[in-house]
Amino acid sequence: MDLDTIILETEERMQRSTDYLARELRGIRTGRANTALLEYIKVDYYGSHTDLRELAAIMVSEATQLVVKPFDPSSKGDIVKAIESAGLGLNPMTEGAIIRINVPTPSSDRRKQLVTQVKKLGEESKVAVRNERRDGNKHIDALVLDKKHPISEDNAKSAKDDIDKLTKKYSEALDVLATKKCAEIEDI
Repeated sequence: MDLDTIILETEERMQRSTDYLARELRGIRTGRANTALLEYIKVDYYGSHTDLRELAAIMVSEATQLVVKPFDPSSKGDIVKAIESAGLGLNPMTEGAIIRINVPTPSSDRRKQLVTQVKKLGEESKVAVRNERRDGNKHIDALVLDKKHPISEDNAKSAKDDIDKLTKKYSEALDVLATKKCAEIEDI
C-alpha cells in the first residue's frame, strides 16, 4: 500500500463517519414533521422486522403532520403498534387506509435531552474520525519501517500532515452538523 492509498482510504472512512452522523441527526425529532422520524422504525411484519419505509409510503402533509400509507392495508395495525412502541412520543391515528401522526413540539426538558443526545452523537463521530487518523498514521509508520519498500521520513511526515488536515476538516464538518441540529431543536 502506498501513501496516497492510505490517505484516500482514511478520508473515505472519515466521510463515512460524517455521513453516519447526518443520517442519525435526520431521525431526531425537532417539532417539525420529517419522514426520517419514521423511516427506520422496525415493524414486525409476518415474523420479520422490516423498516417502515419498505412497508409504506411516508409523506409530510402539513408542517406538523405525517401521513403513512401502507402498501398492504392488512399491515396497518402492525405499523401503528410499531410507531407507538418506538419511544418517539408520537400518537398515530388511523383514518381509513392511512395513518396520520401529529408531531407535537417537544417540551423544554425534552429539547434539552435531545440537544444532549445530539452533542453526544457528534462527539462519538469525532472520536471515530480521530480513530481513523490514528489508524492512518499507524499504516504510515509501518511503511517507514518496511525494509523491502521503505519511504522517507519527509514523505511520511507530509502524509501525516495531510491526514491531520483531513481530521481537522471532518471534525469541523461534524461540529457544524451538530450545532445546526441543536439550533433546530432549540428553535420553537
